[in-house]
Amino acid sequence: MQYILASQSPRRKELMGLFHIPFIVRTADIDETMDPGKAPFDEVARVSLAKAEAVERQPEDVVIAADTVVVCDGQVLGKPVDEQDAFRMLSLLSGREHQVMTGLTVLRGDQRVVCTEVTRLRFRTLTPREIWQYIRTGEPMDKAGSYGIQGGGALFAEAIAGDYYNVVGLPVCRLGQILRTVAPEWMEEEK
Repeated sequence: MQYILASQSPRRKELMGLFHIPFIVRTADIDETMDPGKAPFDEVARVSLAKAEAVERQPEDVVIAADTVVVCDGQVLGKPVDEQDAFRMLSLLSGREHQVMTGLTVLRGDQRVVCTEVTRLRFRTLTPREIWQYIRTGEPMDKAGSYGIQGGGALFAEAIAGDYYNVVGLPVCRLGQILRTVAPEWMEEEK
């Protein structure tokens, strides 16, 4: 039996370390495009399921997959395509509340748990200058919503409600609850 993380995200790999279980990484080449006519809450879960189902596994293996988006006023903010796009996203988030949604899937044999974790954040009002300073660090360019809460984006968040780690990209509290039922051996007590 292996634990398989179906993600190449360095942040998700780091968060998996919190579980103190050995795992391997296998990524799937899937189309992660979301249907704009459907609810982001449902679409992010669908994409996480597609990632999990696409990786090679044995029936006893535990596959963990996630997909994260930022949503502001119903608009899905994925990873920016360039610096102007990052500026547009951060300007939209400035002084406003938004949601971070992570679709999470855990597969093992016939068991399949798919859910979406939502965390609400509020950014303080940002000046164009500080947005550009942040963009020039390069940090926003590979992150949904153009910010990393675990990095320089922490300077912008004045309020957060929900799982902080969900904003980083993996809702570890929810994942731990799921693993207790799908793969209880990871929590076996030492004798």
